[in-house]
Amino acid sequence: MRRWVLHMDMDAFFASVEQLTRPTVQGRPVLVGGLGPRGTVAGASYEAREFGARSAMPMAEARRRCPVAVVLPPRFRVYQAVSKRVLGIVREVSDVVEQVSVDEAFLEPTELAGATTAQVEKFATQLRARVRREVGVTASIGAGAGKQLAKIASGLAKPDGMLVVPPDQQLELLSGLPVRKMWGVGPVTESKLHRIGVQTIGELAALHLNDVTSLLGQAHGTELHRLAHGIDDHPVAERAEAKQVSAETTFDTDITDQVKLLSEVTGMAESGHRRLVSSGRAARTVTIKVRDSGFTTISRAETFASATSDLAALSAAARRLLPIAVPPGTPVRLVGVSYSGLATSEQEPLFDNPADQPEAAAATAQSAAQPSQEPPARHWRAGDDVRHAEFGHGWVQGAGHGRVTVRFETAISGRGVARTFALEDPLLSSADPVDSLGW
Repeated sequence: MRRWVLHMDMDAFFASVEQLTRPTVQGRPVLVGGLGPRGTVAGASYEAREFGARSAMPMAEARRRCPVAVVLPPRFRVYQAVSKRVLGIVREVSDVVEQVSVDEAFLEPTELAGATTAQVEKFATQLRARVRREVGVTASIGAGAGKQLAKIASGLAKPDGMLVVPPDQQLELLSGLPVRKMWGVGPVTESKLHRIGVQTIGELAALHLNDVTSLLGQAHGTELHRLAHGIDDHPVAERAEAKQVSAETTFDTDITDQVKLLSEVTGMAESGHRRLVSSGRAARTVTIKVRDSGFTTISRAETFASATSDLAALSAAARRLLPIAVPPGTPVRLVGVSYSGLATSEQEPLFDNPADQPEAAAATAQSAAQPSQEPPARHWRAGDDVRHAEFGHGWVQGAGHGRVTVRFETAISGRGVARTFALEDPLLSSADPVDSLGW
């Protein structure tokens, strides 16, 4: 029977959830991520992307490109709650599901085995409409004869679209796409293929299998050659929850320059961080993996007191571990960074990066040594969830000079009213971010 695999990907998920729960910013550019000077964008709405802002970009650069953006801190518990409801709908309509991350999943409904293209389009249309109606966020869906084609199709359908690729059109679609679109093609493999003049998936498919395996190795080359021909029998199967997320790269030539190595480690820390954020989790332990020219592999780790998803803190730990793993000047052929001790919640740091705040750290130490006679002053930051005894749930739009402005609204309230209070107003308190969903 003809196989149909669907890939559902939530559109600009973090930013769209913020727009859902904070109706005032619907239709406006939104950036989600670290608010400090070394913060990174975890999510950008499509309105912000039109200005050139994107995920994994330094927040400072994103704000320069999109100065009108509303910048909000990530609220992973809210994203997890929305994800759980969306995946609940998916599991109701499909008996075979593989959740890939907090915002995407593969499904292979038994009822679609042998279905026509029109039947698959109807199924996908109904699923997208139900997610939008019952949850309030948009999803793009791609469908094809295998997982790779389904994922490529969902990417082409974005934003808020659907693309079902009939079997007789899949090779035509694949042939013109760059090889980087394929699974298993990273920077190193892409570079090797480019060196022999292969730019597109169609050009890879046109090569003789022996030429591909001699260039990329027997297993990797055979797999990519099959995928280039649209042959994809990867099963859709539920995954066990990952114990860690990681990223690593092997260099074409060994690297001895410490500055370049630190740059590579930073890059791997950022790649791993994107996967960490995509999974909606935070990490307690950072591990660096280094393989030298003699193929000796060394690992070193650093563990924080609590889980964090702050890129600056995670990346700084990885850089600190490099000279501990290998002495400067050692020829290195591979570096990797992994995050473990994963959790779905994190303790917000008092400062953006304690290592960058020596005065604050000293003040904290002095305060601990000498018990304060007065309770510490309240500190509200933009994006914090709050509750007022009279006006209900809201979020902080700004604070300063002893005052705080709160917009009172949730996903089900519609656009709310902004009110200003004294920082110490006894009727104002911190709130559970999940309450912003109004569920």
